Amino acid sequence: GEGDLLVLPYKDSATYRNLVATGDAVVNLTDSIRLFAESAISKPHFPTFPAELVTGLVLTDACSYYECSVMHADTASARATFRCKILKKGILREFIGFNRAKNAIIEAAILATRVRLLGVEAILHEYRRLAEIVQKTGGEQETQAMQYLQCHVERQQ
Repeated sequence: GEGDLLVLPYKDSATYRNLVATGDAVVNLTDSIRLFAESAISKPHFPTFPAELVTGLVLTDACSYYECSVMHADTASARATFRCKILKKGILREFIGFNRAKNAIIEAAILATRVRLLGVEAILHEYRRLAEIVQKTGGEQETQAMQYLQCHVERQQ
């Protein structure tokens, strides 16, 4: 339905464990690229406040968020399916979106999670291309996020 949200986490993810444990979810939507970069490779502690209707936290830097309750769960395959009912939608600020630099950071963050699969050299090779996009089209936030990811990958050597 219109007030439903599908969440499709892998069974080895924190999202899956939290949904099974609580039956609730807070889905945070943000365009803060720092959140993407840091969350991909660490367990950062960003400022939050408690959700109103469910067990969970809202990111202070979210653009908007949905407080949801699990209505149906299918956990038969490697990737589970949770159909959640949206109980509340909150809007904290306007969603600006993603420019080329922010898209490059998202790509770099995904690559940073795949060091064991792809190898450091292959990722650093790709980072040279992505860093050029960030340099041409990004601001300070994107530059810092790219440096953060680059340092993480270089430390894996």
